[in-house]
Formats: sequence, structure tokens, C-alpha cells
Amino acid sequence: MSTSSTVTAELGIRLVVPQQAVVPLLASLQYTTADPYAIRVSFHVGLDEPVVWIFARELLSEGMTGRTGAGDVRVWPSATAGVLEIELSSPFGQAHFEAPLDEVASFLDRTYRISPAGQEGMHIDVEAALADLLGHL
Repeated sequence: MSTSSTVTAELGIRLVVPQQAVVPLLASLQYTTADPYAIRVSFHVGLDEPVVWIFARELLSEGMTGRTGAGDVRVWPSATAGVLEIELSSPFGQAHFEAPLDEVASFLDRTYRISPAGQEGMHIDVEAALADLLGHL
């Protein structure tokens, strides 16, 4: 098991609003080996606090080369070169974003350098998690 490491990136993305102009936004991506299977994306939409979504790193990675996702998060490479499409849905609505493919790829590459695919479990302290769980019962 290793100590926690974190990778972050700030991206200029676009919110695609049907029949309106595209809205530029800032998104912060974060990966930490403390939660090695997940990517946290914070969308800065002009509120006091960003809107945060957490989804699988594998889902984002697979979406770089083909359409993936069957639930609240869908990701796919755009027909427009250099663009990654990200679609999010919840009971409160749906949002479609366009992100720079090369910047997302660079971010993912850095996450895989600190935690290679298939080795995420090495960062999880199962005994501590179990003790924490049992302490809450």
C-alpha cells in the first residue's frame, strides 16, 4: 500500500445548450489514490460552490476511444476532432459538455502513472475500512 497521491487538472469546457449558444465553463478534475477507482469533476457554473460529479476513472478512459456509459454518465469521442463529449443526467436534469480530448488524455495519463490500471486495490487499506465500518455499527 502506498501513501495517497493526487492528480488535478483545470479544463476549459463548453456546456452545450440546445438551440442556444455554447456556454464556456471551467471544470476541475481530481484523482486521488485515496479513492483509486474514481474521478471527481467539479463544474464551476457561477454558484457559490461548484457542481461535483464522481464517476469511474475506467469510464472516462473508455470514453476516450468509444461511446461508453449506460447510466447517469456517458462519455464518447466527438465527430469533431479533439473533443470529448460528456453527458450527465440526474433527477434534476441533464447536461452535455464538450471537453478538450488531449487535456483529458493528459490528465488520465498522469493518473495511470501513480496508479496503473488493475492496481487500484493496492491503495485501499481494507483493514482500516473494515474497522471504520464496524465502528459505525
